[in-house]
Amino acid sequence: MEYITAKNILMLSDGDEWFGSEYNINLYRGCSHGCIYCDSRSDCYAIKHFDTVRAKRNALEILAEELSRKRKKGIVSLGSMSDGYNPCEKELELTRGALKLLDRYGFGVNIETKSELVLRDADVLKSIASHSPVIVKFTVTTPYDELAKKLEPKSSSPKKRFAALETLSNAGLFTGVLMTPILPFIEDDSASILTIVDKAASSGCKFAYAGRAFGVTMRDSQRAHFFEKLEKYFPNMKEKYCDTFGDDYFCISPNSAELMKTFADRCTQKGLLYKMDAIVAESKRPYETQQISLFDF
Repeated sequence: MEYITAKNILMLSDGDEWFGSEYNINLYRGCSHGCIYCDSRSDCYAIKHFDTVRAKRNALEILAEELSRKRKKGIVSLGSMSDGYNPCEKELELTRGALKLLDRYGFGVNIETKSELVLRDADVLKSIASHSPVIVKFTVTTPYDELAKKLEPKSSSPKKRFAALETLSNAGLFTGVLMTPILPFIEDDSASILTIVDKAASSGCKFAYAGRAFGVTMRDSQRAHFFEKLEKYFPNMKEKYCDTFGDDYFCISPNSAELMKTFADRCTQKGLLYKMDAIVAESKRPYETQQISLFDF
């Protein structure tokens, strides 16, 4: 394990209302899941040797001080750049320690992960949920384990992700699936989309979110890495991407419009929320009747 120095841990959200988060924290730098499409490989983030996970030195001490000084409570997003449940977390427990601090200081949390290790922290998440909103969402881009081995080789399998979602849902937590990205020509078929929605519903999830269109972002180092993996696992697919999208940043599936309608219809049929404002509103609804709300500080 390598350590890097960090001056700050708690950062203000950029205002895009990502699942209602006011703050972001990333306790690790880099990620070991090996997802071939990861946007965090892009040059703008300046993360060299992205597959090597580095922990931030004194992260919990810094976070404790920052939380203690915040008059405005809110929801903290965890895992937006680097999954907080990488294998190193089993020993270091930085994510678990951060959750305990959020609980102590009265903050909510929005977790994004591809690892079943989050189950370990169900007790702390339930404690946070007693006073503040908690959202636990698993990224699921394909329901098929064999395909996921190529696209997300070191993540928990889709089967294990849905099993974890069911356990967390049964524990009373607000759960859902994040269906981004959906890779054109690889994952963008109606059967795959419908299967993810159906499995989310049967796992007790409250929502499925796919953004505004099915596709994948693509730039500089991220694109180079992605194309390298396409050549290895999907013959002739690189050429198809180049011919179809050129240098486009957002590579939108040619089937996106049709798939979005199929997705929305199935979510409605299954009783799943799928619009961001509705997801955020429902996650906060149980706390709106509190005499002193954390959102009014």
